[in-house]
Amino acid sequence: MAEKNLSDEKLKHYEEILLQEKENALKLIGQLSEMYRKGAKDNSGDLSGYSYHQADQGSDTHEQEKTAYLIDTEQQKMKQITVAIKKIYDKSYGICEICGCHIQDTRLKIIPYARFCIDCKTKEEKKKR
Repeated sequence: MAEKNLSDEKLKHYEEILLQEKENALKLIGQLSEMYRKGAKDNSGDLSGYSYHQADQGSDTHEQEKTAYLIDTEQQKMKQITVAIKKIYDKSYGICEICGCHIQDTRLKIIPYARFCIDCKTKEEKKKR
């Protein structure tokens, strides 16, 4: 089990990182949403809005699907960031949800909204295969 929660200083540090991550994700979602709304043709400067060739239509569809996927990915990240910020406020941030041990600082620096320690995340990934 977890020995001791993170210090207030470390929690504040990670809160700032998470808030910056949240701001960046919101900006990216806004940009991607605008691209999706305009469509591939509008972004390329083609005013007609219609593809003339089947390959162009396929490319347009692929770009829209890719943009939708990126928006969804960023929205999922936003949810994880929000959960992490709530954990900071209740001082349970940085504790693995599976084993209860501290999540390594090196992991939190890379993925500040991580829910699992490296060992538990590795085990979860192996289960998915």
